[in-house]
Amino acid sequence: MRSSVRLLAAVSPTRPSKLRKPTISLDHFIQRQRVISFWREIVRSLYSDQLNVSEEIPKSPTRDELRDYARHEFERHRNVTDLQHIRYLLSTGKSEFEMMKRYIDEQAAG
Repeated sequence: MRSSVRLLAAVSPTRPSKLRKPTISLDHFIQRQRVISFWREIVRSLYSDQLNVSEEIPKSPTRDELRDYARHEFERHRNVTDLQHIRYLLSTGKSEFEMMKRYIDEQAAG
C-alpha cells in the first residue's frame, strides 16, 4: 500500500495530461454545437434519398461536388476560435447552402 502512495505522490500535478483537452467557454460550446448541427443538416440533405425525405438533392456529380466543397470549407476553418468569425462563417455558410439547394432544385425541375 505504501508503494502506491509513493507512486501517487511522485506524479506531478502540474504536468498536463495528454488526454485532457483544454476547456472551452459556454459561448464556444454553443457555437460548436451550431456548427455540428449545420454539418448534419448538409449531410442529411445530401443523402436524404435513403431516408425518404422530400427535401433531397438527387444523385449526381453536383451532389458529390457539394459534399466535397462543404467538407473542404469545414476543414479549412477548423481552427477558427474567434466567436464573431465563427458566427460569420456559420451565417454565410447557411446562406450559400440555401442558395445551392435552390439552384439544384431549379436544375432538377427545369
